[in-house]
Amino acid sequence: MPTIPLADRIAAVDWAATTAALDADGHAVLPGLLSAAESAAAIALFDERERFRREVVMERHGYGRGSYRYFADPLPELVAGLRSELYRRLAPLADRWAERLGIPVRYPPDHAAYRARCHAAGQTRPTPLLLRYGAGDFNCLHQDLYGEEVFPIQAVALLNRPGADFEGGEFILVEQRPRQQSRAHVVPLGLGDVALFAVRDRPVAAARGWRRQQLRHGVATLRSGSRTTLGIIFHDAA
Repeated sequence: MPTIPLADRIAAVDWAATTAALDADGHAVLPGLLSAAESAAAIALFDERERFRREVVMERHGYGRGSYRYFADPLPELVAGLRSELYRRLAPLADRWAERLGIPVRYPPDHAAYRARCHAAGQTRPTPLLLRYGAGDFNCLHQDLYGEEVFPIQAVALLNRPGADFEGGEFILVEQRPRQQSRAHVVPLGLGDVALFAVRDRPVAAARGWRRQQLRHGVATLRSGSRTTLGIIFHDAA
């Protein structure tokens, strides 16, 4: 049976429910967006060193344990497709979040135009990346900010099968709530699932209008096996 094109799969997502979840919790999951074959092909890219512009060994920088590699242009077809098609669906929500927070910015409807804006701001390096974790590896809570231009939502795709390829390594989001203790979300992901989540903050209804709710994300310690994820960040890096 032929595989449904990625653009059609993304178009078929219930975007009303997805944006409602992002509004309510700062994250949403698109189950099984990537096929097992696409996930395996993406994992194989990790060893094609010519496709990447930079590798980061997290332990050297205090970021955690494990490593990640930033893709160079031109991006692989799957990565470029995810980046452009997801952006197109998320740009209207990004505009609503900016309006609620009083930020005088609006996002163009297609990703090529947004990349042009990033490049005009001096952010010219692509930011999609593959992250590889082994037993004992983890990723500390952080935010993926690479310059003044920040698209407020990003994505991560799990490329391995939990319980079969690895144990542990849960994806975690932590909300820093004003004058309250922080709230953690453990986001269950399966093979090919894509999580969408706030990069830095999101609007939350307050007594008078809207306030910013800060979020950070990370990965819990992997107990065994190997875990690879594909990160899709829509703004480029300086």
